[in-house]
Amino acid sequence: MKTRIIPCIPPSIIKILRSALLGSFVMGLPLFVVAQDNHQHSSPARLVQTVRDATQQFVDVNNAGPAGYGPAFGCVSGPDHGAMGIHYINGALVGDGEIDAQHPEALIYEPVGNRRRLVGVEYIVIAATWLADHNGVPPMLEGQAFQFVGSPNRYGIPAFFELHVWAWRDNPNGAFVDWNNKVSCEGQ
Repeated sequence: MKTRIIPCIPPSIIKILRSALLGSFVMGLPLFVVAQDNHQHSSPARLVQTVRDATQQFVDVNNAGPAGYGPAFGCVSGPDHGAMGIHYINGALVGDGEIDAQHPEALIYEPVGNRRRLVGVEYIVIAATWLADHNGVPPMLEGQAFQFVGSPNRYGIPAFFELHVWAWRDNPNGAFVDWNNKVSCEGQ
């Protein structure tokens, strides 16, 4: 004897749900293919390319000092995974209250023995200064929203906005995410 199961959902609704599910799969397929294609070809975002062009000279860490950048905070590791690296901060840029894509406030290097490998940059602005000068609107750069870091914080500085750009080291989580699983502090 066969048991017949009677659905609680009317057949017309089931048809609509099937169509929607199939439609979302078909519509999402090109996006999946494009995402795979972009990942394989590493087509950088405009901001990533801007950072590469602006910081090419800093691939050699010896050029950072004369340009006003100096190491701070040691090698910054993630709370549970990944790292940022060693931040070389330009205090004058941090203190100017402005964001300029051509002049990041920090260069980020990964320690590799006695060498330093440029992996990205960080744009930083003190929150109170920025908000006072920009009608309370948080900063954005090339469509990328900055993260707010309150005070007190692990760096011992006032509340600030920041945006990482992994222009020199691919980040599997995205070019603008804080922590990079491909960066390590183990090589120091």
